[in-house]
This record gives sequence, C-alpha cells and structure tokens, in this order.
Amino acid sequence: MVRYLTVLLPAALLTSAFSGCSPEDTITPRLVDPEATAETRALFVNLNEIRRDHVLFGHQDALAYGVHWMREPGRSDVKDVTGSHPALYGWEVGHIEHGAGENLDAVNFDDMQQWIREGYEGGGVITISWHPDNPVSGGSAWDTTPAVPDILPGGSEHEKFVTWMERLSDFFHGLQTEGGDPIPVIFRPWHEMNHTWFWWGRELCTPEEFHELWRFTVEYLRDEKGHRHLLYAYSPDRFESSEHYLERYPGDEYVDIMGYDDYHSLHSADTRDEFVRQLETVVTLAEERGKIPALTESGFNAIPDDTWWTDVYLAGIDYNETTRRIAWAQVWRNANHETDRENHFFAPYAGHTSAENFIEFRNHPLILFEDDLPDMYN
Repeated sequence: MVRYLTVLLPAALLTSAFSGCSPEDTITPRLVDPEATAETRALFVNLNEIRRDHVLFGHQDALAYGVHWMREPGRSDVKDVTGSHPALYGWEVGHIEHGAGENLDAVNFDDMQQWIREGYEGGGVITISWHPDNPVSGGSAWDTTPAVPDILPGGSEHEKFVTWMERLSDFFHGLQTEGGDPIPVIFRPWHEMNHTWFWWGRELCTPEEFHELWRFTVEYLRDEKGHRHLLYAYSPDRFESSEHYLERYPGDEYVDIMGYDDYHSLHSADTRDEFVRQLETVVTLAEERGKIPALTESGFNAIPDDTWWTDVYLAGIDYNETTRRIAWAQVWRNANHETDRENHFFAPYAGHTSAENFIEFRNHPLILFEDDLPDMYN
C-alpha cells in the first residue's frame, strides 16, 4: 500500500512532517512559489512522501506516439507492454517560442495540452522541458553561438526573449482542467547546463549569467504572469563532484526539484559505480536543502540489452538506501519509425526483446506506474 498525506498547507511556508519519521527526516522547505496552488503544494509533499519507499517511472511523449503508432487515444508503448501508463509524463515545448503549432518533435501543441489533461486526470505527474532555438543565430538549441548575455535585461535580444516567454506563459495558462483549474507542472528549463551542447551551457555563459537567466525565467512566470501551478526542476547532466553539480545552481529560493540527466552511465553494469555516486550526491544535496531529488532524464537508446531494466537501471536505482530515495526516473521518447526516425526509442514496445524484463522491472515493489499511484494532488 502506498502511503500519502492529506494536508492543509499554509501559503507562506510549506511544512511536511511525516508520521513515523525521525526529527532529522522532517523537512520544512520553502517552495519557489509561496502562493502555489494547493494541488501543486500537495504534489510536492506527496512526491517527498512516496520517495521514501518508491520511485515513479516516467516516459517522454508517452501518449502522443509510439514506435509503431501515432495519436491513438488511450495508448502508450508502456501501457501496451505493462497494462499501465507511466506514472510520470514528460513533454517538450521547444518551438513554442515562435508561436508554432507543433514542437520540435512535430507534436501539436493543442494535442499536447489535451494529453497533459488526460495524464493529470489519470492521476499521473506532468513534467515539461524546453529546448528553445538560439535567439541570436536563429539555429536550434544545439547551435552553440553564445546568446545568454544578449537575452538578459539590457541585452540586445532581451525584448525578443520576453516575447518568447510570453508565448511560453500562454501555453502554461492553457494547462487547465475542464473546470478551469490549473494543472500542476514540474517545469525543467535550461537543463544540462553544465556541459557545452546547448547555447545556455558551460563555456557559453558564466555561472553568474546563467543564474540571472534562471532567476529571470522564474520571476517572469511567477511574478509577472502569475503562474501558481509550477514546480521548478534544476537538472545538470552527469557531473564529477558536488561542486560541479552546484556550479550553476541558482539558489534554494529558485529551485524545487534537484535532479540530473544521465545516459552515459547506463549502458552496462560496468559504470554502475558512476551511476550510484551521482544518485547519492543528488539525493544528499537535495535533502540538505529540503528539495526533491530525481533522475530527470535517462535511458539506453534501442535497449540492446534484454535484461537492462533490472540488471542495470533498477540495480543502480535500488543499490542502497540513498539511491532509492529519488522521487522518479524518466526515460526519453519512443520515436515513430515511419514518420520520425528508426531505432530511437527508450522504452520497450510490444514485441521488443526487453519487454519481458520491463514487466519484471514494473512489478518490482520499488517502482510505481500510473495505476499504482495514490491521489498525488490531495
């Protein structure tokens, strides 16, 4: 039985005190938004409670398409294999900055909003990333022309960036239930900033410039646009030390979730020590600050190892009492092999050689899928 809390939370200070926990386990975090909606505050509390015994499994673009299908209502590759959707749904809003109808993976934004409603109404957790194009060069997010100094207040492209943020805000305002209530979202901008493949990455802006970008993003959405349904996730890619992880950390008052992205350490058991070290570091740093730790993006493309789910992924997450205290682990998307590209998938589909092992992973008592979840928003 999954335990969860029904709580009344003061707007100014969120206090999460769990029955049966020792005093040192009680956290009193101040959320980024002291006026967050009750459902958003409850999501934070319930994630923190559940992670003491369980880890939510997440998948990118789960409801939009799979390896062999597109836009079929109620379907996901994960559900085809296990009988349940993932517990956490990842979505991407790159190209929203241009007012486009589709994101950078050709997912229609109106459809995405509906799928987010469906995921929320099914009890799942929603997380959103953003890979905006380079505002200076006009290239993609992977165009490493320096741009961060230009979009900060006073920069030559700041007004353009504000327009981009307005369009992002409009999308977030559209994330409502049929009754008009805002849907809680974990927003994960500017990720993998400790490496150099995105225009906001290391060597392309100073730590101080990145801090200013992050803080402007939060303050614009929270204070200027009044979004009260967002939790904010900080997620570097793989890192060498606590100092490396925290180099671009914008401050406790601007972060709710402390995660990290990892593909490199997950190809085999040979790099388990590296995987475990990073999980332990993220959990320790998050708990010291009253934040939620998570494995925010991960996976092994095309899953060539038939027992990867239990022998590598689960074995690392379940390695010890510290590693298993992450709130969720999300894998990347399953591209459609006809309309997008072949051999680009991070969850098994029906008939894949790792499907049986994925069911074993799904049935492990540590791992939760959507049909295992309590009411995350109560």
